[in-house]
Amino acid sequence: MPVPFLDLKQINLAHKEALMQAFERVLDSGWFIMGEELKRFEQAYADYCGARHCVGVANGLDALALSLRAMDIGPGDEVIVPSNTYIASWLAVTHVGATVVPVEPDPASFNIDPARIQAAITPRTRAIMPVHLYGQAADLDPILALAQRHGLRVLEDGAQAHGARYQGQRLGAHGDAVAWSFYPGKNLGALGDGGAITTNDAALAERLRALRNYGSKRKYHNKVIGYNSRLDELQAALLNAKLGALDAENEQRAAVAAQYLAGLAGTSLGLPQVPAHAEPVWHLFVVRHAQRDLLALRLAEAGIATVIHYPVAPHLQPAYAFMGQGPGSYPISEAMHREVLSLPIGPTQTVAETREVIAALKQTLAGL
Repeated sequence: MPVPFLDLKQINLAHKEALMQAFERVLDSGWFIMGEELKRFEQAYADYCGARHCVGVANGLDALALSLRAMDIGPGDEVIVPSNTYIASWLAVTHVGATVVPVEPDPASFNIDPARIQAAITPRTRAIMPVHLYGQAADLDPILALAQRHGLRVLEDGAQAHGARYQGQRLGAHGDAVAWSFYPGKNLGALGDGGAITTNDAALAERLRALRNYGSKRKYHNKVIGYNSRLDELQAALLNAKLGALDAENEQRAAVAAQYLAGLAGTSLGLPQVPAHAEPVWHLFVVRHAQRDLLALRLAEAGIATVIHYPVAPHLQPAYAFMGQGPGSYPISEAMHREVLSLPIGPTQTVAETREVIAALKQTLAGL
């Protein structure tokens, strides 16, 4: 039985009636940018996250970069980021002219290790950017305590963690702001690009609303140098149509993860570990193996689709060669990037499909 990595067609077909109604509503309105659909989604998503404000923007990268801009972070400033995240977290820092300061992850959780952050703080540090990688919350309490002690901002990258909880509370308002992506493959995915920022800081939200709209709160009156980064009416309406099902879909992902954890226990795979503080939403189910590439090849031959998130550490990308941090600079991260493999997981994945993946893995591992 071939098993796709993620069946976006089936995921969205489950919402077809609601999505078509949303599309027709926007079409009939004749209003496509900065209208009532955006306001409704922003309020609904803020409520879902337990935040006071939500500001919709064009994509997840803009959500990060605009948040940094709104915090007045720029040239001469440093931002602490995980060494093993997707490169977008780093790009946002670079886009505002600030300096990336990588910190190694906790090998068990894949998230930034709070115990290593203190040593990275300098007089130029302005913010810490924890990434809730693979849908599991980073350990925020010690990070927030460090930030308060040093007068730093905390900008969370929640691109993979829609609905995840930390210490029982949904992500969305622990730090100064949380940046979200609604890329189609996310747990809450648009039918195109989209992003948002949630925050409890009213002044920050107001600045973000201006920055996303050419630096203007009133048409043709531009107070700051802004951007064109707006979540359009159609994507806002489509996201709102899917938001009500997010918790149920996250539970379906959790059921797949539980089946994997039980079925793959005792194998040579490094399986995900969930710390006590976290309730993950399993955006990805990531395993580790020393022969990752061969394992992925054998699974592909058996019809099992896998993805490597991510094959190259950010500091080893040509884009960041100017930092002069070659192989060996971040050994924990580099080992992860060599060994990680994401197994199929999604809200439409069946028990039989998951069983097929487990069987193919066990057979393949026995022959390695």
